[in-house]
Amino acid sequence: MQNLKNIAVGFLVSFIGSIPLGYLNVVGFQVYDKAGLFPTALYLFGVIIIEFFVIYFTLIFANKLAANKKLTKYIEGFSIVFMFVLAYVFYSSANAKSDFSTSFNYAPFLLGIVLSCLNFVQIPFWTGWNLYLLNGNYIEISKSRKYFYVFGTITGTFCGMLVLILSLHYFASNVDFLSKYLMQIIIPLVFVGLGFFQGIKYWMKHKKV
Repeated sequence: MQNLKNIAVGFLVSFIGSIPLGYLNVVGFQVYDKAGLFPTALYLFGVIIIEFFVIYFTLIFANKLAANKKLTKYIEGFSIVFMFVLAYVFYSSANAKSDFSTSFNYAPFLLGIVLSCLNFVQIPFWTGWNLYLLNGNYIEISKSRKYFYVFGTITGTFCGMLVLILSLHYFASNVDFLSKYLMQIIIPLVFVGLGFFQGIKYWMKHKKV
């Protein structure tokens, strides 16, 4: 029963956590739009392979990672800069009549691995969630039970990202405004907004009193 609970909790957290618009989802949308479902599934498998190791090690070393304030600060600072870089990349690639996914000479599976490795913000995300779930006794990770939790999380990420990718494709295909401006304007502006939002949070968290 505890193993099923670990799977369910991990699935729910990662499914919801994968829904917010991020560059992994946007690139997945482009892969699906250009190549179809099977390459998209390969791309997502590449993403969750890296996430498996991230979740596993943040689960094992959650307390140590949470105590390392300097590492957290660097990761948060990098994520702010990365949002603005992504805004520029998506804007420039859309207006150059190309797309971000084909700017890499990788197969979809390797593309997922490379981009997931660049998703450093998942380290504090999973460190925080793992600490919360452990301290609240929502999961139990003795012996092999930790693997059931990690399996639930990567399954939830795969399903959550696939649902969002298919939803983006549906709306982009059926709403003229989104079809015309999604990649050129809307997504770059979303990343700019996220960059400013994270920058304000970063300043408020680390400002000297």
